[in-house]
Amino acid sequence: MTTREVEHEITITAPAPEVYRLLAEVGNWPLIFPPTLHADRVEGDGTWERIRIWATANGEPKNWTSWRELDPEALRITFRQEVTTPPVAAMGGTWIIEPLGARESRVRLRHDYRAVGDDPHDLVWIDRAVDTNSRKELAALKENVEAAHAARELTFSFEDSVLIDGSAKDAYDFVHDAHLWPQRLPHVATVHLTETSPGLQTLRMDTQAKDGTTHTTSSHRITFPHHTIIYKQTTLPALMTHHTGRWTFHPTPQGLTATSHHTITLNPHNIATVLGPHTTTHDARTYLHTALSTNSLATLHHAKAFAENRRRP
Repeated sequence: MTTREVEHEITITAPAPEVYRLLAEVGNWPLIFPPTLHADRVEGDGTWERIRIWATANGEPKNWTSWRELDPEALRITFRQEVTTPPVAAMGGTWIIEPLGARESRVRLRHDYRAVGDDPHDLVWIDRAVDTNSRKELAALKENVEAAHAARELTFSFEDSVLIDGSAKDAYDFVHDAHLWPQRLPHVATVHLTETSPGLQTLRMDTQAKDGTTHTTSSHRITFPHHTIIYKQTTLPALMTHHTGRWTFHPTPQGLTATSHHTITLNPHNIATVLGPHTTTHDARTYLHTALSTNSLATLHHAKAFAENRRRP
């Protein structure tokens, strides 16, 4: 079997321990790394952990499970995919963070991998995916770490909830079946929804704002019946550099709570162009919060009506 070994590296103006910490906190990866859609920790004890990752490879959403060994003393993180997705037969590697001084570090990212059936065509596909994602990940890591203070000021989260007298499945189905939104939601003009594999959706949508303008967005969605839908936008409005979110459906003693959660990073370079020369960062945050909450609440209230009508025809 042919095993390919490659290495990429980048120099970052930040202390090595800070870079390591950011890499070790896998929950932040959708914000740090453009290809990552979602990542979570399944189990572990602090020195090792099992994580699930959903990410795009050559534009296609994929998912896998990885094992990681964490070594904060040596500033190394070793990883190995336990469950791979074809055409990948095996994939692993190491993050190595090397101090270059008090305020600078070198990050080396090693990969080793094999293709299913040792297929040379698939190996070329994996070569391209690893090279593309590694370069994107390292560039994004550099940008995120070096702009840590700005990121704290520009990144914010919020959520909206409604109480539903209906089943989680019905409310979940309303949000899951986004191809029906143009008939069900007044603010949605068109939708193109594809599901490349069970639980992995790609959604392209045109929505109409109150001022009559139409905005096109593209997202990858990860679905967990019948309680959670997670998404990451890949085509963004001019005011954002990052937008992830999730829809959750949790039964409570008072009824079903359906919630829409957003995490946004503002694009400060476009605030004046989009909202006017005297607009502040706070104004832009308020504008986006209002716009996204309006659409999210509209969707939640329509999901509420749908689920409650299903319960009481």
